[in-house]
Amino acid sequence: MPFDPLYSLTPALIQRARRIRMACFDVDGTLTDGRLYYDHQGNESKAYFVQDGLGLKLLQRHGIVAVIITARNSASAAKRGADLKIETHIGVRDKLALLQQLCQREGIELDQVAFIGDDLPDITCLRAVGLSVAPADAHPWVAQTVHWQTEAGGGRGAARQLCDVLLAAGGHLEAVLAGEQP
Repeated sequence: MPFDPLYSLTPALIQRARRIRMACFDVDGTLTDGRLYYDHQGNESKAYFVQDGLGLKLLQRHGIVAVIITARNSASAAKRGADLKIETHIGVRDKLALLQQLCQREGIELDQVAFIGDDLPDITCLRAVGLSVAPADAHPWVAQTVHWQTEAGGGRGAARQLCDVLLAAGGHLEAVLAGEQP
């Protein structure tokens, strides 16, 4: 029997996950470990976990809209989104307003959205969506707000854990493991 991403989730969380049609991902502290590196010229760099990226692509392949949203003006986040061919919004000051616009565009409700974030800029979205998620190392104020907290930390598989849960809850696990392309 293959690994079951739903093994530790309550029936109520699985039900929430089944409704998801769009998943939104914060960057710093979620798709990365939250550390910022600056070289002697002030250029910023970050590390992204390759398994998280594959998870986002798998969501797309199985009909779940994946979106990257960050408050920082981050060239690396824009590059990562472009590499993955994932819709990416950088420098977003009001994440909830953007999320509402995305829902309207997609013809879905906020309760059909999953959002994963780690700190205060994400909290309004986390309170508004159908499935709110935080990495294991999220700030405590965020951790106490969400429906579910991953076992993995930001930039170390938290996003992939969410993707795997959404794929399994949506009945896509067999197709993913078989390498099928919808």
